[in-house]
Parts: sequence; C-alpha cells; structure tokens
Amino acid sequence: MTLIRLQNAALEADIDAQGAKVVRLIFHPLQSPVLHENPAGGLFPMLPLANRVAGNRFLLRGEEVVLPQHDADDTFFLHGDGWLKRWEVVTATQSGCLLRLRSWHPCGYDYTAQLCYQLEASSLHASLTLTHSGEQPMLYGCGFHPFFAFDARSTAQFSASGYWPEGEQHLPLPWQSDIPPAADFTRAQYGEDAWLNVGYSAWSGQAVIQRDVMRVTILAQTPWLMLFRMSGEEFLCLEPQTHPVNAHHMQGQPGLQVLAQGESCHFALQIRVD
Repeated sequence: MTLIRLQNAALEADIDAQGAKVVRLIFHPLQSPVLHENPAGGLFPMLPLANRVAGNRFLLRGEEVVLPQHDADDTFFLHGDGWLKRWEVVTATQSGCLLRLRSWHPCGYDYTAQLCYQLEASSLHASLTLTHSGEQPMLYGCGFHPFFAFDARSTAQFSASGYWPEGEQHLPLPWQSDIPPAADFTRAQYGEDAWLNVGYSAWSGQAVIQRDVMRVTILAQTPWLMLFRMSGEEFLCLEPQTHPVNAHHMQGQPGLQVLAQGESCHFALQIRVD
C-alpha cells in the first residue's frame, strides 16, 4: 500500500489510491482521529451509484439494466465499483491530490471519474466528478461513505423530515415521518449502541458530531443522508448521497441523473474540524 500524505497546521490525512479512500484523518491540535480506521477505509467514494438497488437491476427508458456483482457483496453491486478499484494518481502535493478512474461494465456504465482531496485550513474537501463515455445514456448517482470516530462521549445532530426504516437485504421500507427516538438525531444525542442502517429525507446538508471538545461538521449539497452504525463499534457513518437508497425503483428516480455521452455529474463533501 502506497499512501499519499496530506498535511497542514490543522489536519493530516493519508490517501490510498486503492479505492481512492482516506485511510486516516487526524486533527493536530488535539492529536485526535476524526475518522475511524478500518479495512474499508475511513472514507471512500460511492460510484456510479450509492448503496443497493433491489434485485440488482432497474429500468431505464423501458429497458432492463442488470447490474454487475463484485466480491464485496453476494447480491448487490454494493456502493458501485469505485471503492474497490485502483485509481491513477494524477497529481499530489502537500495539501491535495487528484485521482482518476476509468471504468466500464457491459450493463452500460462507462465512465471516467476524477476525485480531488484538498486540505484547506481545518477542513478536508472531497470533490467527485463522473463523466459518461458510452454511446447510450446511463443513470448515475454517487456519494461519500465516511466512518466518523464516535463513542459514548459523542453526540450527533442533523435535520430530517422523515426516514426509511431498514427492511430485508438492507433495503429501505416505505418512508415514514415518525422517526423513533433511537434514530432521531434532530436533537443532539448519542443514540443507542445497536445496529442502525437507515436513510433520511430533507436533510439540510449539515450534520454535527461533537466528541469531547472536538466538533466535526459535515457539509454536502443533497437532501439525502444515510446513517450506519454497529453495536460494539466506535464509529458512526453519515453518508451524503445524491439519491436515496433504491431510488432506481422509486417514482421519478429522485436524485439520479441520466447522462449522455460526454455529460458529467458532480458531488462534493466538506469535513470541517474545530
């Protein structure tokens, strides 16, 4: 594993071109980890879709698209393929790096992705652009999957109008406005040390994790946020996505974009530490 080290006065990050993941993010003033280190990486991109699609297939303009599978999941094209492939390092400096990926699948995904990680003051900026190369239009979505350090001394808070509970095969049940207390982070709380894997609607694009005296703010321009935690683990995943989970089967396919050849979509995440 060859790491790209980014650092400034406030932050230090290690980037691995395998999966284009942030392996480690440290806040210097407190010598405290912002991200939880694990085999998947402290943060990885999700592309050309986020999470799971029911049946691992969907309809696009009346035609069925059957998604590929990969070794990370027995049933789904889970989080797409970008987090599993080796990216080309285009540029790397002390404060930032640019990575590129070329990917093609028989189902119609045919794209080039560029991912820029940049440290600015006490923030990590992640910026992802996908450009479709295929002759036939294709449906795209993306997101970021960070694992934030989160223990019993921590709280999380973000806005939401409702949520999708988890059903079979980790797919969402119908949306509901009544969020149970353990999943309701509209007020700052730790929640429960238990499995939780749900999506939220009408997110404002800002979430805050308070861990002792360290405050982490997550910023992204999307109304959809996924939350994942596991019992006994000291992390909380807050995953901004361009679309809700299984949007491919929802009316209007919310948040997904049909890209013609040469067209692009863009998504960005900022993690600010104070």
